[in-house]
Amino acid sequence: MGVPMKNGGMKTPKIIFYIIMSGVTTGIGAFFGALVGSISEQIIAMCLAFAGGAMLYIVSGELLPEANSLYRGRLSSLGNVIGFIIGIFATRL
Repeated sequence: MGVPMKNGGMKTPKIIFYIIMSGVTTGIGAFFGALVGSISEQIIAMCLAFAGGAMLYIVSGELLPEANSLYRGRLSSLGNVIGFIIGIFATRL
């Protein structure tokens, strides 16, 4: 996280501040996640399903078009679909 900021010309104290703030918010989020997750198994299942859906959105909506533009082929799309299928069947085992 800090290397791109440093390469962009940002000063070191400002980089350290942003990294610390990122870590603090991650810790607060983990605390609330543990608090909410300890309520019941259904709530933690819904939270994990939401997190999985968010990751699928990021991969499909952001990374896949970038991979298609870089490699000019269908292999990245095919790999994404095959990965979804394997993921669905792997959860059934």
